[in-house]
Amino acid sequence: MAAIPINLIVEQRADFEATFTISGANNVALDLSNFSAEAKIKKNYTSSTSTNFAVVFLDRTKGQLKLTLDSFNTSMLKEGRYVYDIVITNSVGGAKRRVVEGQVTVTPGVT
Repeated sequence: MAAIPINLIVEQRADFEATFTISGANNVALDLSNFSAEAKIKKNYTSSTSTNFAVVFLDRTKGQLKLTLDSFNTSMLKEGRYVYDIVITNSVGGAKRRVVEGQVTVTPGVT
């Protein structure tokens, strides 16, 4: 199954969070009980540097997780377009799957 494309907007110097429900076959929520997850933001796909989102599982059995960046980390991002993805890893066997991907627009602030 291909990763679902979802674009995000991150405001500089503000806390960021986005909640996702990961679905499996037939659009049924995927039970994430045996999974870990990681998510990164990069300026482009080949960039050697990245910023890690914090990943929090809200309800593993319902496939719900949340990505966050605190205001310090958003202040370190320059205005512009970036790319990101979320990869889950099954602890039974180690299979990895990219479940969400997209563009991130970082917007500047005044205050």
